Amino acid sequence: MYSRNVGPGGFNPGGFGGFSGPVPRDLVALLAVVFATFTLQFFAATALLPALLRLTPLAWQSGFVWQLATYPFIGFGGPSLWFLLELLILFWFGRDVFLGLRRRHFWRLILWSAVGAALVAVAVNALTVLSGGGSGPADFQLMQGQRMLLAIFIAAFATANGDATILLFFILPIRARWFLGLEILFVFMGFLGTRDLAGFLGITAAVGLTYFYIRSSGSMRGGRKTFREMRLRLERWWIQKKLEQARRKRGLRVIPGEGQKGPRDPNVKPGPWVH
Repeated sequence: MYSRNVGPGGFNPGGFGGFSGPVPRDLVALLAVVFATFTLQFFAATALLPALLRLTPLAWQSGFVWQLATYPFIGFGGPSLWFLLELLILFWFGRDVFLGLRRRHFWRLILWSAVGAALVAVAVNALTVLSGGGSGPADFQLMQGQRMLLAIFIAAFATANGDATILLFFILPIRARWFLGLEILFVFMGFLGTRDLAGFLGITAAVGLTYFYIRSSGSMRGGRKTFREMRLRLERWWIQKKLEQARRKRGLRVIPGEGQKGPRDPNVKPGPWVH
């Protein structure tokens, strides 16, 4: 894959599609962990560790809640060249995402999207099992390990650099923004083969959460807007609602202060302390 024509305000490409440019140590560490955990599954003495860290129905059946956060870092799949190709693509997109977001937002994005997607997938799996649908070995298969990381990084790049051009399969020029829909289409094709509804909805949720994070946090190139502003707005709205409930319940008359909108109560005369 190759990207060009990255517009202003998007991620700093840093040589996307090649090996030139800076290589973030965080990304190298991430790829090393994914590869190491992928390798551990093929040895009897160490196979239990990745099995306990992958996302499974035990997350809600037996309280293995750590799986909600650990599963993206556990390499998944069989020993094939396809796994190495996934790591290569993960490196290409991951480097651009890291250089655009910087360390703090990079890891926040992974945790925000991966944990949110896991909660959706686990809820779907629980509802399926409790309704009599049963649980199978293909559950969560579509969203395990590097597959979840790929979904997050590609969605982040596509959101930040919608006008960039990517060569799909190194041949077809595709606008980056189209990859948001293509990701969901590809995973739907995987769903048709595996019937992994939890994994399909988990990837879909991850794409949506990544899009929301990039757009709402203004975090391209370390932007200053964060979710703290959203939390403050929500707290302000909640306090206003509580004050309105208290006023109606106790018959209080609220006098708008300086800078507040709304008419004053005509039956209340402000004292000298009201400015």
